[in-house]
Amino acid sequence: MSLLPVEEAQARLLAMASPLPACPAPLAEAAGRYLAEPLAAARDQPWTDLSAMDGYAVRHADMPGPWRVVGEMAAGAVPGRAPLGEGEAMRIFTGAPLPPGADTVVVQEDVHVDGTLVRLTGEGPGGRGRHVRPRASDFAQGATLLPAGIRLGPAQVALAALAGYGAMPLGGRPRISILSTGSELVPPGAPCSPGRLPASNGVMLRAMAEGAGATVAGETLVPDDLGLLTQALRHAAEADEAHVIVTSGGASVGDHDLVRPALEAAGGSIDFWRIAMRPGKPLIVGRIGGAILLGLPGNPVSAMVTGALFLLPLVRHLAGAAEPLPRTRDAMLAVDMPAVGGRTDFVRATVAGETVTPIAFQDSAAMHAAARANALIVRPADSPASRAGEKAPILDWPALGLAG
Repeated sequence: MSLLPVEEAQARLLAMASPLPACPAPLAEAAGRYLAEPLAAARDQPWTDLSAMDGYAVRHADMPGPWRVVGEMAAGAVPGRAPLGEGEAMRIFTGAPLPPGADTVVVQEDVHVDGTLVRLTGEGPGGRGRHVRPRASDFAQGATLLPAGIRLGPAQVALAALAGYGAMPLGGRPRISILSTGSELVPPGAPCSPGRLPASNGVMLRAMAEGAGATVAGETLVPDDLGLLTQALRHAAEADEAHVIVTSGGASVGDHDLVRPALEAAGGSIDFWRIAMRPGKPLIVGRIGGAILLGLPGNPVSAMVTGALFLLPLVRHLAGAAEPLPRTRDAMLAVDMPAVGGRTDFVRATVAGETVTPIAFQDSAAMHAAARANALIVRPADSPASRAGEKAPILDWPALGLAG
């Protein structure tokens, strides 16, 4: 069986699923999720001309003064008097609406006040409209503020609130079930006798999935037993009602690699298997019931890389992301790199500014070394050797969804 190129495998995986139905949710629950529909402003911001400074609202035609103070405007007030007359000023505070007739604000540091008389002592505001936030200068009612498919962060949530919304239509939350396979595994923190291994992939994949907006419906350790793994797959598909079942380990061709036979025994099917990539070649993609099965390798670095390149794009796609796949950017190689064979090589690296350096230890089980990385150098299959100083495509942690 020939190995599937990474890009083709990613495209086939995403084509297996459609985004989940959208639903309205309050702004307090919106951060980290994807906007299901374009967001148009329901109001002008600012709603009228506002003062940007503490000072005095005046008519620029009356510069350089002096002015007679005829009132005061604070934030939250509504103008209700006749327009300012010639030589009149209104005491005003930041965020307050300009009174009718005013078009400029003289800051309080530039004036001397004697009772109700205000005289200019500094340079003054300069041109007409100085220190004024004009109506709709941030956005106007009806303007499209956010496109569909964008991931919402704190700034976007604040923007939606200013635009007049208390809730937004958001993409759904994919349900993920995680099965870590291997008779040697023990729960994190449990006594670890000789021959046993702390299960690290489950907590890593949970953190990755939840960081991308998914909910984890189940997380289970399953020994290398065909019957138990078959039962666990059925439970994840039926009882957990998972949209995605992620297994780690058991994806290769050894006697204890049981994911493929267990999937078939549980009534599922394989769509494709084995990817032209390093690390992570023995990746499995299939279906069981209404769920997509994503079988990742057991080595923790391989699980991390394949999780970032396959699990996270699938989660984003289901959650409504417009661009679920990570984007590369160019960085300058700090060292020479050898030619690449027939698989795309994802080299763990550290990037600082525009320079990227591969970490020394690239073993797929070496999590200590991988935890020091913050980028992957992407070395396409059959690439020639590269020299230090040349540009190379990288995937950094924020693009991958691995940033802490």
